Amino acid sequence: MLRALATGPDLPVRTDTDVDAAYRRHRLSIIIAITAGYAISYTCRLALNVVKKPLIDTGVFTPADLGTIGSALFYSYAAGKLINGFVSDHANARKFMAIGMIMSALCNIAMGFSASLAAATLVWGLNGWFQSFGAPACVISLASWFSNKERGRFYGIWTTSHSIGEGLNFVAGTAIVGALGWQWGFWGPAVAVIIGAIGCHAAMADRPRTLGLPAVADWKNDHYVTDKPAADTGKSVFATQLTILRIPSLWIIALASAMAYVTRYAITSWGVLYLQEVRGYTAVGAGLLLAVNTVAGIIGAVAFGYISDKWFGARRPPANLLFGLIEVIGLLLFFYGPVGLVWSSFALFLFGLGMTGLVTSVGGLFAVDICPKRVAGAALGMVGVFSYLGAAIQESVSGKLIDSHMTIVNGVRHYDFGPAILFWVGASIVSLVLATTLWNAKLRD
Repeated sequence: MLRALATGPDLPVRTDTDVDAAYRRHRLSIIIAITAGYAISYTCRLALNVVKKPLIDTGVFTPADLGTIGSALFYSYAAGKLINGFVSDHANARKFMAIGMIMSALCNIAMGFSASLAAATLVWGLNGWFQSFGAPACVISLASWFSNKERGRFYGIWTTSHSIGEGLNFVAGTAIVGALGWQWGFWGPAVAVIIGAIGCHAAMADRPRTLGLPAVADWKNDHYVTDKPAADTGKSVFATQLTILRIPSLWIIALASAMAYVTRYAITSWGVLYLQEVRGYTAVGAGLLLAVNTVAGIIGAVAFGYISDKWFGARRPPANLLFGLIEVIGLLLFFYGPVGLVWSSFALFLFGLGMTGLVTSVGGLFAVDICPKRVAGAALGMVGVFSYLGAAIQESVSGKLIDSHMTIVNGVRHYDFGPAILFWVGASIVSLVLATTLWNAKLRD
């Protein structure tokens, strides 16, 4: 299987082709494919979030059960992000992406038939593993086809796929569940992802050198002036991957990402239930309100890439501080500010804007900046394992906190989200502090 997925060998630079035209053609199709494809794939990762209330109301699972199932995806995704991140540096990105999408879709189909805790936990855990194929394939494509001074902008464009996927899940997912039942909350995304996988395989491409094109930094003449030529350029890809473990800044970025993912997935995973149980929204109403967070996330991802590239000379820490402050302010307003549709929408807009901008950086872009580009998958995997361990711990802890503070009054359940909210806000503040500490981190080609 690894041989079938392997990237091609580096070929001599061709002199019989228009390099500029070839680069323009591939770059356009790649950025469209990874953005649209990853957005569609995301719906298969988030499908559980829009069916939590019908599963609870029908007695299929309790909140603690759903926390267990949800954390299984995050734990397996965390392990997969690390392992598949290292594997993806050796793989053809287009094949890696397509296979992961198809297998994730099959897991979602199986979830529609899973009514036992053990079966659902196993299948959702497998889904997390196959979901971990997507991000490394996308980031390898970004590192291979887009150069240093422009990578932030294109990385930001790709990061909008996260928010687009969330929006599709909240709006289309809740509508499908309301019309056809909770099983279709899994089956609908599965059908869309299989179609998306076929499109991604057709539109993406292997690394430029495998096509006889020069490396993107050479084509753009865009090298980091602070990055001295290495004496060990003959290292194997695996040996180069191991060198990133000795970069202290990468560990700090990973910890900052873990804390950001606690809050990010807290809102994604429990936001619909919170708005239904505490604010009295319907499932569709909660999904539409959380779509504000999604729209803001699209703006935040693009804005972070542009601002960090253009305002701060492709330096991420100043932008981290700016977007992290916006995210914390929005989070505090949403939970502790005035209650009402307008205020809630404004708070979620600030939160989505800041959170997605910050995640664009600490969730991958900043790590790619400070690591050798040939091992971008390993860099993403290193950050990813921390990110989704944070998300997994959040899912389990949040489920237990919410379940343990449930009371029954006149036969009606009431949930106190207060302790869970303190946990989420605290994680955001720690992430903000860590993300702004690496003011002078070394950048590497």
